[in-house]
Amino acid sequence: MKNSFEMGPEGWCSYDYHASMVSGGTNVFILAVYDKNGGPGGTGCIWSDHTRWSADTPEKPLSILPFLFYRSWTNTEPVDLRGAELSVYLRGDDLIPDGAQCQFWVHGSGGRWHMNSHPLDISDNTWAAEPNKVTLVNDETAWHHSWPQDRDNPSRLNDILGQAHSYGFSFTGFSAEVTGRLSMADFEIRTAE
Repeated sequence: MKNSFEMGPEGWCSYDYHASMVSGGTNVFILAVYDKNGGPGGTGCIWSDHTRWSADTPEKPLSILPFLFYRSWTNTEPVDLRGAELSVYLRGDDLIPDGAQCQFWVHGSGGRWHMNSHPLDISDNTWAAEPNKVTLVNDETAWHHSWPQDRDNPSRLNDILGQAHSYGFSFTGFSAEVTGRLSMADFEIRTAE
């Protein structure tokens, strides 16, 4: 799975939880902004900012989902991410995290898990020389189950990683909502063979 953002945002969005509540509970996703030459070395990238996201209060801890991707939006099936390799560039411009960490997450039919054992680096006002690289280990001690769909019968990480419906990036651990801009370039997941 690769998003080079050569032609557009390729289905990536932000989640505005507060707008979703105002709309009567209909989820509000805001398509990321595409920048044809804004990425590392003049490649394509996407960005979002605090006008397009808000804290998802049912998540524990509170989470902001600045970038998310649902596989069904592109008519693709859930994917097995157990042991997959993630590579991505993340850049902040005037980003004020207020103590937040950026984490990769996966979502499936039983809820959402954040990989809190490996916070991702966000370069400051420039692109990093190298992307973030992370192995998506199938180990619950490396992840946090932030939103079990059924609190009485929470899903196991193995089940969610094995049938990931969506994935993305979150901010967690903030005391005030994160502001500024977050950009992403060269997103890639290589699944285990």
